[in-house]
Amino acid sequence: MDIFNVLTLIGGLCLFLFGMNLMGDALERSAGNKLENMIGRLTTGKLAGLLTGLGVTAVIQSSSATTVMVVGFVNSRLMSLKQAIHVIMGANIGTTVTAWILSLSGISGSNIFIKLLKPSSFTPVLALIGIVLYMFTKSSKKKDIGVVLLGFATLMFGMETMTGAVSGLKDIPAFQELFIMFTNPVLGVLVGAVLTAIIQSSSASVGILQALAATGAVSYGAAIPIIMGQNIGTCVTAMLSSVGTTKNARRAALVHLSFNVIGTIVCLVVFSVVKAAFSPTLLNDAATFAGIATAHSIFNIVCTLLLLPVSGLLEKIAYKLIPDTAQAEKASELDERLLGTPVIALECAHNLTVDMAKIATDALKNSIACLFAYDHTAAKAVHEAEDRTDHLEDVIGSYLVKLSAKQLNDREGATASMLLKAIGDFERISDHAVNILESAEEMREKGIEFSENAKVEIQSLANATLEITELSYLAFVNGDAEQATVVEPLEQVIDRMKELLRTRHIDRMRIGDCGIEAGFIWSDLITNMERVSDHCSNIAGCVMDSKEQNMNLHESLRTLRSDNAFYKEKYTEYTKKYLSFV
Repeated sequence: MDIFNVLTLIGGLCLFLFGMNLMGDALERSAGNKLENMIGRLTTGKLAGLLTGLGVTAVIQSSSATTVMVVGFVNSRLMSLKQAIHVIMGANIGTTVTAWILSLSGISGSNIFIKLLKPSSFTPVLALIGIVLYMFTKSSKKKDIGVVLLGFATLMFGMETMTGAVSGLKDIPAFQELFIMFTNPVLGVLVGAVLTAIIQSSSASVGILQALAATGAVSYGAAIPIIMGQNIGTCVTAMLSSVGTTKNARRAALVHLSFNVIGTIVCLVVFSVVKAAFSPTLLNDAATFAGIATAHSIFNIVCTLLLLPVSGLLEKIAYKLIPDTAQAEKASELDERLLGTPVIALECAHNLTVDMAKIATDALKNSIACLFAYDHTAAKAVHEAEDRTDHLEDVIGSYLVKLSAKQLNDREGATASMLLKAIGDFERISDHAVNILESAEEMREKGIEFSENAKVEIQSLANATLEITELSYLAFVNGDAEQATVVEPLEQVIDRMKELLRTRHIDRMRIGDCGIEAGFIWSDLITNMERVSDHCSNIAGCVMDSKEQNMNLHESLRTLRSDNAFYKEKYTEYTKKYLSFV
């Protein structure tokens, strides 16, 4: 084996790792809502969690990615530690799918049908289809399918390149002696753990082992302990990911490590006893691609069957090693570990935006309540809400900008845009709530009161403002585009009310029924309430646009207003309801 073979090996390894990463990312994007639905079934029990972990890992082709995702879920309190344990166990089985895919490279025979199963026969076709879908289609879903096919072709090409590059090693005595040394089970486990920890993927390290097995120098006696060690090495990714997270998230990473360590120790003891007592001839046979895939699957299934009944013990170990403290922990508002799974990251961002929306709408209710009956507790809550919405706008906005840098499909992109616009509107509603409160405080401090007619008018405008805020809030929370259409006719009525109330108040000032100072406060109040309705209109428009995956807000509103019988009906209804004093 010369320097050129080494360079070919390095190139093949790079293509192999790149193809695996490319395919996994594209599969994850393609899974989209299915991935979200699978994770949503976690609460139904041990088996559901196990199958979810298996299914998700089989889809995205990486137990490390699944476990990091689980750490993020636990950190964000989207998943309990108990649920996480079962998902992690399922992920260990799901990761064996990759080894079976790679075992296709080991197929040999002269039969035409067998030849067709070899990757070298069909991956060029897949690569051709993939590049056509990626370069010549506009649909993001079709592009992702193209990337999956290209990733798979690259993966298999890298695998075959590695296999060809190491073929010369079979004639080197030092290489054969190296794998004879690895027949020491403990040393084999250490080698497998270190290799996998370096490349942070048990699937990739199994693939490398399969490529080396093509030389015929890797016996089952050496391969099996290495496979056991690979399961320990893959824990490094989750352990690193858990740094700086909540205690429960660190416990989830620790469960992953303890599950693999305990399973490896038990299986290693059994393996060593069987080897010493019976000396099976199979252990001296040269390992094959399919044989390694089989050993990988059996080992992970046995570990899961062994520890699934005592999953509660793993939870207790995690709590023992990472005990609770007297000080309560605060969950992370948005976990960046979930950015790799856009559909879940968007769900988390949406949930936090819903919390922000509730804070803003409650602030408005409290400020309007203080306008008619001042309350110190409510006033304090308004200022706290404004500070909180300012903070959430920064947190959610920064998170969505980072998420938008990922490859999002049309639906995800529309949702991200909708949330970015909505957080600005909710934050401004809380600002206007503070402005209304300040007007109420000024009236209280200066002993200013409106005339009876003015009180009736401002009460009517306040009621309309509270209703439009509630309508837009519910439309946003429920993602209800039909409910959102009700907002716009009420917003137009509030616009009309503002102009009418301003004119009527000027008339009162002219005849001396209202003073100058009261007039300034009156103008501020109706302006702030009207602007709240504008932001509610924006929020409702974003909900409608998101459903259509179209963020042209002004076009949506124009369409709604033009020749729309429902719009005219609701406009008439709100006019009668809130302008009855005219």
